[in-house]
This record gives sequence, structure tokens and C-alpha cells, in this order.
Amino acid sequence: MLPFARLTIMGLGLIGSSIARAVKANMPAVRITGYDADSEVRARAIALGICDDVTDTPGAAVIDADLVILCVPVGAMGGVAEEFAADLPAGAVVSDVGSCKQSVADALTAVLPGAIIIPAHPVAGTEKSGPDAGFATLFKGRWCILTPADNAPEASVEALRTFWQRLGAEIEVMDARHHDMVLAITSHLPHLIAYTIVGTADDLQGVTQSEVIKYSAGGFRDFTRIAASDPVMWRDVFLSNKDAVLEMLQRFSEDLSALQRAIRYDKGDQLEALFTRTRNIRRSIVEQGQDDDAPDFGRKH
Repeated sequence: MLPFARLTIMGLGLIGSSIARAVKANMPAVRITGYDADSEVRARAIALGICDDVTDTPGAAVIDADLVILCVPVGAMGGVAEEFAADLPAGAVVSDVGSCKQSVADALTAVLPGAIIIPAHPVAGTEKSGPDAGFATLFKGRWCILTPADNAPEASVEALRTFWQRLGAEIEVMDARHHDMVLAITSHLPHLIAYTIVGTADDLQGVTQSEVIKYSAGGFRDFTRIAASDPVMWRDVFLSNKDAVLEMLQRFSEDLSALQRAIRYDKGDQLEALFTRTRNIRRSIVEQGQDDDAPDFGRKH
């Protein structure tokens, strides 16, 4: 039995188009309606055939939906929801894919009073964006975190759990604020560091751009992959989850200062102990199937 029969996807970029493709691959009987604020993206989605229908307005997209998933930057969630609020069917579940959960829950609750709102975060993605970047297996073996409010209907939560499981995801349920703290250290801070390192390299007057690119076969190259992520999406993530990000950034700054002292005063044992501990964390991530153990991060040469 299908958890939902009529799905609406708001935002047809990497995540939205991947959801559409995954649903077609795993639940072909589900009818998919898509919407995107960008007319060129809508046209491309039609050309790709990833949705059964693509509408010109948010209201038209949700008119017969029983599940609506917002795949737009977290700062835009409330505004988009407000546009379709009058057309949302009673009993429809409204969810999202944002990397911040408390701010999204607050924004959606404010404009959709009485609606069934179950925020979600599939912890998956790439640095690419747009409808052509999506693929059906993006969520396979990845975690999807659900952050329902205490009063969310249990049947709706279970239906959304089943939906994501059908797309190949592993499911975790947690409090929205706890989610935001966990993701601040596992996702948001690494992106902030990557943006900073790449920006610093670009600012250095003594290193030409050609040299930065030429010698980027090491760690810098991998930072540039993260730093290539969607600028609007990450702008909204940092502003929406600022308290948790700032708390983690303060902790990171303190640890960085300790590392600076260890280098300055030749504390080799301290450095080796830290590097050994962090290497073990990498091994654990691979063992849990969250990354590939292939040499050079699985790159083909």
C-alpha cells in the first residue's frame, strides 16, 4: 500500500528532482505534481519528464495533494507555504528537506495553522544544483531525519517514514532543536570552514589563481567541492541556524587555538594523538556505509 498517492514537490532542483526520480523508480503509481518559481526550471522539468504535471503557481500544485514537500531554501519556506495555504487540502501532510528544522517548523506553523506539518531532512546531496543534477539513488542508504512536533498525528509520521524508506533512506526521529545542533557540527560548520579556506586562498595576493588551481590535487581540492554548493541555500542555512552554528564555531575556534599552540611549541605527541583520533572517525564513517573507502575518495583517474 502506498503511503501517499498524490505528491507535490515545491522546488525542482537537485533534491526535488531526485525525489521525483526516486518516486518514479520505487513508487510509480504515485502521481507527482511539481512547481518551481523559475520558469526555465519548470520547462526543464517538463522536458525531463520527471513529474506528471508541472504547474505555474504553488496553489495549483497542491490542490489535490496528500503530501507536499518543500525543496526550497530554508529562508523561503514560509513565503512559499503562504502562497499555497488557501489551496492546501485538509489532511494533507506538509514536509520539507531543509538542513535547519526549528526555524522551518516555526515558519510553516505560522502560515499553515492547523495543517499537519512534519519537517524532515534527508542528509544527502552533492555540490551540483538544478533539475539535471538529480538522480534516483541519491537517498539510498542515507539518513532522513524526521522532526515531528509532539502533537503530530502518529499515522502521518509513520506514512512519511514509510515514504522515505521506500526511497532507500534510513530513518531517525529527533527533536528539531537537537537536530539543528547535531547538523551544525556535522554539516554547517564544515561548509563554513570550506567557504573560508577557499575564500582565503582567493584573497592571498602572493598566490596566483593559476597556482591555486594547478596545485589543488590535495586537501584544497576537496574543500572546493564543498564550497561549490548552492550559495542561496547555504546563506539561508547559516542565518536560520545561527545560534547553533555560532556555538559550534566558538568551540571550533577554541580547538583551533589549542592546535595552533601545539604546532608553535612543537607538541608532536599532541598532534599525533589528535590525528589518530580523527582518522578513526573517518574509518567509522566508512564502516557505517556513509562514504566509500575507495582510494582518493573513489575518484577515477
